[in-house]
Amino acid sequence: MDRRRFLQDAAFWSLSWSLALHWPFSSTMSGSVAQAAPGNLFLAQVGMGKGQDYPQLVRQVVALVGGMTCFVKPGARVVIKPNIGFDRPPEMAATTHPLVVRTLAEMALEAGASQVRIFDRPCNEARRCYHNSGILPAIKAMDNSKVRCDYIDRRKFVTTTIPQGRVLKSWDIYRDALEADCYINVPVAKQHSRAGLSLGLKNGMGVLGGNRGQWHRQLEQNLADLATILRPTLTVIDATRMLLRNGPQGGNLRDVQINDTILASSDPVAADACATLLFGRSPDEIGTTVTAASMGLGTMQLNRIKRIAVP
Repeated sequence: MDRRRFLQDAAFWSLSWSLALHWPFSSTMSGSVAQAAPGNLFLAQVGMGKGQDYPQLVRQVVALVGGMTCFVKPGARVVIKPNIGFDRPPEMAATTHPLVVRTLAEMALEAGASQVRIFDRPCNEARRCYHNSGILPAIKAMDNSKVRCDYIDRRKFVTTTIPQGRVLKSWDIYRDALEADCYINVPVAKQHSRAGLSLGLKNGMGVLGGNRGQWHRQLEQNLADLATILRPTLTVIDATRMLLRNGPQGGNLRDVQINDTILASSDPVAADACATLLFGRSPDEIGTTVTAASMGLGTMQLNRIKRIAVP
């Protein structure tokens, strides 16, 4: 597909999904489904919903892609990986919304998880980030011993070989992420000065040890290489508030757009590709998405993604 055709298709699907999300559905409808081009088969499925009740919205969107019991089995050790990278309150859209994180933890427990661990390696001081993001207080309020929002323990980074890596052959990766039975990636959707957008694939950097600054020399390939060894069981993208400028840290409410939207998929590349449309961009503009797709880690072709909207 040439670039002109690709951009035309991206615009079409973006408009179609936008209309689906705002159309007054009948209460008997199960959702709006984007159709594949003739002769094509869907390779991935992405659920998307819009609403101001974020806990309910999380449940609805995850249900569209099979429900939490498809991803969390009884007795499973679950990791929920949000973005807690910066000392910013939720309204600044630099970190994942605490209600999204808490709801996913509740859903994992309901599905039978034996433990739920939530963590990130922040860029700013960890205690301020965990507290001011609202995520630590939200998890503590659950008062459940099976759920913990832990600070990173540097002793838990293990040097890990990456056999399929094209550039990245090994790196120190957080052991809890590697050993999880179910790894749920929960990025916030935001602009990023280097990557273009920070979505699911970019959120993987929060499980890395060592000098992450080195990654920016070949960021797109490094992130794709990481995804070969650490593939999320489920990706839930928080676009309830979107940081449109001065990312990834932000700090000015004028850079934030309230969008009240959440996406979910078992395909991390498809999730990122669809979230890109919310910024008025096409997936082939984001190097990380293109590189990961080229390595067979998911699909970025919009007409091969079955997109279902919450009615």
